[in-house]
Amino acid sequence: QLVAYEVKRMKAEEGNKQKILRHIKELAEKLYKNENPYPAVTMHKVQKPTEGCHLRLHQKPFPRLDEGTVQWIIDQATAKLQTAPPAVKAEKKCMVPSGPPIAAILERNGNALANSARRLEVVRNCISYVFENKMLEAKKLFPAVLRAMKGRAARHCLTQELHLHVQQNRAVLDHQQFDFVIRMMNCCLQDCTAVDEHGIAAALLPLVTAFCRKLSPGITQFAYSCVQEHV
Repeated sequence: QLVAYEVKRMKAEEGNKQKILRHIKELAEKLYKNENPYPAVTMHKVQKPTEGCHLRLHQKPFPRLDEGTVQWIIDQATAKLQTAPPAVKAEKKCMVPSGPPIAAILERNGNALANSARRLEVVRNCISYVFENKMLEAKKLFPAVLRAMKGRAARHCLTQELHLHVQQNRAVLDHQQFDFVIRMMNCCLQDCTAVDEHGIAAALLPLVTAFCRKLSPGITQFAYSCVQEHV
């Protein structure tokens, strides 16, 4: 509003300190009212009598209260309360545009379904190569797998494939396999959104406590120690 309407006024006030100060005061009042739309209830503090005041000779008697005046003050306050604005601001409702029709979206994403199937196949193949110790093939597919993790379907596919390998008692990995699995899990969790929290992230929980590697006799490292920093 200042930029739109007050520029001329501000230019006219240049050099006149009194006008500038008045303008600033008006602005301050507007800002204060915006932050405090409802006036705060003032609490009147009743001062305690000083020590030894009862020993004074010239003590004034407490004035007799006029019943009519007291009732008038109460009525005034009640009337103010009744006309006061509600404590909660009414929410302004607004229309949200409906966006393009669903048919147009499906036509535009026709190729996406085929691409999605290819991505899932890449994820499955890469995981198979890792568990079959075909590391050269796995390395070739790995960048494509990490790119595929941007899609929810690929993240879901990863959890399913890893779950199958846990069921086949293939959870104890060598160092290279462990590294590949951890990198995939980290990438999967990194691309997770709040929507995936109870789906993909929850599906990974039992997997990160199953996959492990032997660091030395009697010392085992589990996958969760490498992925637990994710929100």
